[in-house]
Amino acid sequence: MPRPWEADASAAFRRRLGKSALELGHTDDEPTCPDIWELDNGDVAVIGRDLTDSYAGSLPDGVNVGFDERLVVIPGSMLRSAKGDIPDD
Repeated sequence: MPRPWEADASAAFRRRLGKSALELGHTDDEPTCPDIWELDNGDVAVIGRDLTDSYAGSLPDGVNVGFDERLVVIPGSMLRSAKGDIPDD
């Protein structure tokens, strides 16, 4: 049975949400992750540190990471900087 939502790997990157890691001081002159991007289909791509294994034994009740999913962590300031780019609807 298909899942109600499935990621579309053909979606293209549309725009960064918030500020870059370099702008926020979370990286050096070789800007790598983390990052938050809106895709052209409206989905959001998050680049962060993969901590799936670290959190596996301490997920809250009702929270699960699927076999094809990863739990990533980004700086809170990065998400807060994206607030103005995220519509309320």
